[in-house]
Amino acid sequence: MKRTIMSLIGAAAALGAVTGVAAVAAPDGQRATPAEGASRRPVERSALLCPPPTSSEVGDTTYTAFTPEGTGGKAGSQGTAGLLPAPSGKQPDGKGGKGKEGAGQGQQGAQAGADPVAPLKKPGTPVTATTDRADAPALAGTADGALAPGWTVQQTTSVAAGNGRGLLGLSCAAPDTDFWFPGVSTAKDRQDYVHLTNPDDTPAVVDLDLRGKDGRLKAASGENITVPPHSTVPVLLSTLTGTPAQDAALHVVAREGRVGASVQAADAKLGGDWLPAAADPAPGAVLPGIPADATGVHLVAVAPGKEDADLKVQLATPNGLITPAGLETLHVKSGMTASADLQDLTKGEPGSLVLTPAGSSKAPVAVALRVTRGKGDKQEMAFIPATGPVAQRATVADNRDKGSTLSLVAPEKGKDAKVTVTASAGSGGGTPVSKTYTVKGGSTLAVEPPRPQGLKGSYALTVTPAAGSGPVHAARTLALPQGALPAFTVQTLPDDRGTVVVPTAGEDLGLLLK
Repeated sequence: MKRTIMSLIGAAAALGAVTGVAAVAAPDGQRATPAEGASRRPVERSALLCPPPTSSEVGDTTYTAFTPEGTGGKAGSQGTAGLLPAPSGKQPDGKGGKGKEGAGQGQQGAQAGADPVAPLKKPGTPVTATTDRADAPALAGTADGALAPGWTVQQTTSVAAGNGRGLLGLSCAAPDTDFWFPGVSTAKDRQDYVHLTNPDDTPAVVDLDLRGKDGRLKAASGENITVPPHSTVPVLLSTLTGTPAQDAALHVVAREGRVGASVQAADAKLGGDWLPAAADPAPGAVLPGIPADATGVHLVAVAPGKEDADLKVQLATPNGLITPAGLETLHVKSGMTASADLQDLTKGEPGSLVLTPAGSSKAPVAVALRVTRGKGDKQEMAFIPATGPVAQRATVADNRDKGSTLSLVAPEKGKDAKVTVTASAGSGGGTPVSKTYTVKGGSTLAVEPPRPQGLKGSYALTVTPAAGSGPVHAARTLALPQGALPAFTVQTLPDDRGTVVVPTAGEDLGLLLK
């Protein structure tokens, strides 16, 4: 991210704006404890971006928006929250829009009087919207006031047939400047598109970098991709390089502006799903929510730094941490990817993968899993990227009366985690219900989550850790079978960053004398 030197006046203004930006919370949900003289306050504005859901003529998409109750927001402001269409910024040459003409077209399309999608009226009540359009656009939106803290939107698409059939789920993401996607592929049996969406009034310029088991993949293109304002640009990863790579990692960097980035993967045999960005590279990783009936678990890791990484591999089962047979450690060379086929790792029990530095290794890694259910021509895949702990609160919006499983993992042995899970019904009706769970340190707890009493329609789940409990990571599996096909999707629940730590400011005229 570019840095500029600000004057003292500019610095003071920027400090005052901290309370209004959700992205300044601790990275990946790490616990941010207010220092002396600081306080934790709700954010005043949140931004989310949803990519185009599908190009299939037999796809149905549901958007579910939700803001949890209890955080507050700016006093006296109920707030607004909604999403608007972001038209395609792709030009006939397959690249992003160029110059002022492309920028103007994108901004006009996003603001041409379109009705907001899934607008919220109040916290605590999910709102849904549906579409079966094959040309449904990307969506970009903001929430402010009391609707900003923890605003989340779930995009769930069911594709009945064709390449990429199955259930595709995605939690719409906040814009940023840097993303890692371990687990992408440029092989002939996969079609992976990265969707880049620009929420701002100025163009964004993006570089795409692919890494494989031997390092950077030779690319004929991928630099200086322009994403016009309020527009989205899809890029087929196999067009960036002539080198097929099954287990690759994609690095997305916005050199100018910021974007939302998500990868849609379609496999000729395993169906399709969204691959969200992994947690920021770190020396360890937690990947929660491997289903009990998983028939395949495939791990891909990349070491983006200048040092090799060595990782200790453990599976957090309902009964504690175990080491998978034949994979005690994983070595990842600097600038390269490494993969491991863990097959039916869970052996009929739910689990979560826990990776910790082996020996003296401190090199950061980005990690993701591809999980498969079913056999033969009735297989379906989903992705589980590494995710940070739930520090204050996390939410997943689209849960159904049947088919939802909540996975909670306390990765540190001896540090139990206690969480309260609240189920909130939509406008169809239902009384909110809360239930408290204790997760033993070093184990995974997979439960059928509580459902609102008198539920009609979908509902939202909010996970709140108890003060002083051990770290906990969470994921939700949504299974909606399509005949004999075990269609499913998994969404991790990182911290919602609904609050930020704000230092107490005061006058110090001595600064002017230094």
